[in-house]
Amino acid sequence: MGVTQKLGNLGIVTTTLEQTVNWGRTNAMWPMLFGLACCAIEMMATQASQYDLSRFGMELMRASPRQSDLMIVAGRVSRKMAPVLRRLYDQMPSPKWVISMGDCASCGGVFNNYAILQGVDEVVPVDVYVAGCPPRPEQLIEGIMTLHAKVKGEKIADWGK
Repeated sequence: MGVTQKLGNLGIVTTTLEQTVNWGRTNAMWPMLFGLACCAIEMMATQASQYDLSRFGMELMRASPRQSDLMIVAGRVSRKMAPVLRRLYDQMPSPKWVISMGDCASCGGVFNNYAILQGVDEVVPVDVYVAGCPPRPEQLIEGIMTLHAKVKGEKIADWGK
């Protein structure tokens, strides 16, 4: 059985610039480490061998915002940490996306006091919320797949925004 028999007659492959660029963006997202509390343990477990984010093009978590295009905020954000979070977000190259992981990052969780932000969306725009306290690695992977679907649907007109 030769290669030609397996491939068959494929003919011409056509696509659009949007589809090609969005495919590249989804298959080469580089997440940034931003674990602040117990959700960070679940985020690290998602990168481990049992769940393996490498199959989605996320080989390793970056420690530098200049090498990342996805920020996963895992855990509670204090008011003192908010300016640091914003600075790191501003240093990320465009296009950039944010996943809010866990109840603490999404809405403050059980910490309803003056020292904890009642949602990271007060500081940075959030693309996907992952619920749970702490969310399981499967939930984070579902959130990443939701973000991939969102990125694949972007139009050229939205790229400059």
